[in-house]
Amino acid sequence: MVSDLGRIRTFLGEQHPPTPCLVVDPALVAARAREFVDMFPGGRVRYAVKANPAPEVLDEVLAAGAGFDVAGRAEIELCLARGADPAKLAYGNTIKKPADIEFAYARGVREFTSDAESDVENLARYAPGSAVYLRLLLDTPASVTPFGRKFGCEPAMALELLLRAAELGLRPGVSFHVGSQQLDVSAWDIGIAAAAKVFAQAEAHGVVPERLNIGGGFATAYRESAPSLAEYAAGIEASLRKHFPGRLPELTLEPGRAIVADAGVIRTEVVLVSRKSATEERRWVYLDIGRYNGLAETENEAIAYRFEPVEDRGGPGGPVIVAGPTCDGDDVLYQRTPYEMALSLRAGDRFDIPGTGAYTASYSSVDFNGIEPLRTYCLGRAADAG
Repeated sequence: MVSDLGRIRTFLGEQHPPTPCLVVDPALVAARAREFVDMFPGGRVRYAVKANPAPEVLDEVLAAGAGFDVAGRAEIELCLARGADPAKLAYGNTIKKPADIEFAYARGVREFTSDAESDVENLARYAPGSAVYLRLLLDTPASVTPFGRKFGCEPAMALELLLRAAELGLRPGVSFHVGSQQLDVSAWDIGIAAAAKVFAQAEAHGVVPERLNIGGGFATAYRESAPSLAEYAAGIEASLRKHFPGRLPELTLEPGRAIVADAGVIRTEVVLVSRKSATEERRWVYLDIGRYNGLAETENEAIAYRFEPVEDRGGPGGPVIVAGPTCDGDDVLYQRTPYEMALSLRAGDRFDIPGTGAYTASYSSVDFNGIEPLRTYCLGRAADAG
């Protein structure tokens, strides 16, 4: 198999697809999904479909033996259409209508996440006997893209909901999420410690939880380095043994970015290079991709992507502000994050943006400014790469 981004580079060099576009190599998805399955033996690996729902991506995750973290009807239908076992679907969205629960249950989904009493009662009514994770709200080290307080509840309330779920005939467990692109491995120790306390308190009330869902958040390297999957796995295993010394819980994890980000490259073209005054040092570089057609994660400059020039003009570089193509004032990618590009840069020059297989095409708008969603090319099946 061609390693790294070789197949993507070959495709771009031979096919010259119109920009902007995302090219994904399923061989890299397959390798990463298998790595997760191998690193967490006995754990339920549930790929977060929202990261990249391309059918070719789902096929490789499925072939690796993993399941799926789904957020609603469309993702359930998509996964089932690819041949997924409904028993390997985890409905991870805490925000759902009763009709959505009923829909999922009718199609065989038996694993849900909740953080509200009314939702627990809806699960008992429309998904009787199902497994339900009660999601904790934690104070963990800040991730690159944190969730704030939108999901989860304080541990004391989670305990109440857990006991209520058991009373209603559901099979309760505990879950948490340390935030997307979490670079601090110790964050999981905080979550596992909090979960272990809820487990112990539940057992004191005669309820024995079986399952622990540690969510996603596994980071990938953009401009900054990130821990290896082996470092994450070792830290999580050590925390589980420390906080659950008598009996390890059944483990579920929901990686998304870490499975598919590095399998994709966006190619983009420079539309315009300009200055706002004769004395301003920084040039404005406008690309044909921006926040609304693929680079949504540049909001607040959270994710700092790498821009690799296709045409290496050489010569000195200078500071730039990078912006997207739309007539929207918020479509500015980087003003505070320092970037330099060649002083000889001109319209028509191209850049490759690696690490963009996750949260790009799935985030792009439908028709803002008449711009179509990010065009995606998936290369041949992973088996064909050998």
